[in-house]
Amino acid sequence: MRTKVLIIGAGPSGTACAATLHAQGHEVVLIDKATFPRDKCCGDGLTTNALRVLEKLQFNPERVADWQVCDDVVVRSPDGREVHLPLPSSGGAFSGVYAAIAPRAQLDHALVEHCREMGIAIHEGHAFINMVRNDDVGVAVEVEGLGVVEADYVVAADGMWSPVRKALGVASAGYLGEWHAFRQYYNNVSGTAATQLHVWFEEDLLPGYFWSFPLPGNRANVGLGILRTSGQSTKFMNNVWQTMLERSHIAEALGPGAVAEDRHTAWPIPARIDDAVRASGRVLFVGDAVGACDNLTGEGIGQSLETGIFAAEAIHSGGSAAQVRRAYSRALDAHLLADHRMSVLLGRALAKPRVARLALRLVDTNAWTRRHFARWMFEDEPRAIVLTPRRWHRKFFARSGAYTD
Repeated sequence: MRTKVLIIGAGPSGTACAATLHAQGHEVVLIDKATFPRDKCCGDGLTTNALRVLEKLQFNPERVADWQVCDDVVVRSPDGREVHLPLPSSGGAFSGVYAAIAPRAQLDHALVEHCREMGIAIHEGHAFINMVRNDDVGVAVEVEGLGVVEADYVVAADGMWSPVRKALGVASAGYLGEWHAFRQYYNNVSGTAATQLHVWFEEDLLPGYFWSFPLPGNRANVGLGILRTSGQSTKFMNNVWQTMLERSHIAEALGPGAVAEDRHTAWPIPARIDDAVRASGRVLFVGDAVGACDNLTGEGIGQSLETGIFAAEAIHSGGSAAQVRRAYSRALDAHLLADHRMSVLLGRALAKPRVARLALRLVDTNAWTRRHFARWMFEDEPRAIVLTPRRWHRKFFARSGAYTD
């Protein structure tokens, strides 16, 4: 098999890359070891930035059965102070969607079907086996069930433990991610969590947090995310899970009849876009494989979508393999690096309960601070936009959301 670009991994970054390259007129083959739909441990939240990228890709939200638009956010400080953060709603001065929840099993499957309907060749249930060649001539990859696939470029969208990265010998030994997430779905949710998005900054989780994201049919995605440190191991997270659910404010939000579905899942989250290996020869790493998650919140769907598009645009720009690598790295620096560095600094500050309490008191100063903090938190604008003048524009915090139609 021969193609212009072979994309390994059909999650958000891989499908975004495939859709962008296909729209630019390039031949693309997309493979994934899984058969969709398949689940991934995730909070399922979509920021304003992620929604705008999906709209740019002409993705239709109606493909996701349990797509839930959200504009009612409640944040709780370590001292128990609750702050309501209003996102613009369709009935206000702005239009469009600023936050939504989409179960990953449904979202990723819908993205695969979106690419398939565009005419992109997709091979599910075909795993990457080995890198046969990666040189100036091109790339050759051994794929389960397909034999050797030759391409001009490979885009590795194959997760934080990227088998492609390991095959090329550029994997970080013992790397376990910067964050770790723990998630379970609940049904029969009768409290405020049935309609409101809750974020609880519990003192023993800082700078991590506990969440509850509403889904249709009185369901919710409930979980916690913590920075991986010596004091907050996966064992700590497993032990603290039940105690969280027993805390009165969380139990009240879920309601007395809330029932856990199936089993909980856990997964590490990579957030190291500043020092991750971005490319090797004719291989570009995207999404979790390049550590693109947000170091402050652990969110990564929007960033994954963007890295896939950046890789596609770098390949489309042409030139030598070295020029393509440089173009891709410049795009990551321009769009993600400043925000990553700010997230790291904010995370260190918010690890202190006193700072977290003070920050939320300032957020709760007035309607203006609440509204604009909500839009900043959901990445209506890049997190570090104030510190990067090249990204300033006249409609700062005045743009409509995604899907205004």
